Order: sequence, then C-alpha cells, then structure tokens
Amino acid sequence: MYRAMIQKDGLALNNLLDESFVLVHMTGMRQNKQAFIQAIQNGTLNYFSEDLQDTQVKVSDKEILFTGKSLVSAAVFGGGKHTWRLRLDIKYVNVGGDWLISEAVASTW
Repeated sequence: MYRAMIQKDGLALNNLLDESFVLVHMTGMRQNKQAFIQAIQNGTLNYFSEDLQDTQVKVSDKEILFTGKSLVSAAVFGGGKHTWRLRLDIKYVNVGGDWLISEAVASTW
C-alpha cells in the first residue's frame, strides 16, 4: 500500500482496497476509498518514503489484522514535509479469494 501511495498509483490502490475501505486519520477524519485515492493523486496526501520498523499479524478465517510501525516521510493537507512515527492498524477481508484492505487506522507510536 505504501509503495502505491508513494508512486501515486491509483490503479494499484484501487486493486488493494475493498469497496468498503475507510482510512481513519490521526485526527479522526475518515476517508472512503474514492476520497483517499483522489487525495493521493491530487497531492493533498504526499508520501515520499516508508521505513518499516515492526509488524504484527493476526490471522483468522474471516480477516487478517496487520499492525505496522514505520518511519514515514510525508507532507499532508498543505503542511511541510516531516518524518512521522506512523502506526497503521490494517484490516484485510477475504473477497472472493482475494485479501483486500477494508480499514486502515493511523496513529503515532
């Protein structure tokens, strides 16, 4: 997902995200799939690099819960470029045999 965000690859994001996808920002703001992809492509959300520091994964028959802690270089919502200690809690759901991201909740660590 980060690779697609950094490359502003809307097609890849569209293929990774379930139609029910929602991103919950650190501020509590919620973006659905279309709004998130549009914000990536129009420069509202600019991601430059991601350095994964730690991961945890929990798998069940119906969902996968992934927690990733990364150092993320980004400039978002008109702010300057910063490196964030970003934690993403990501939920994957099985849709016709494909695991798609249905939710991502961002916080700091």
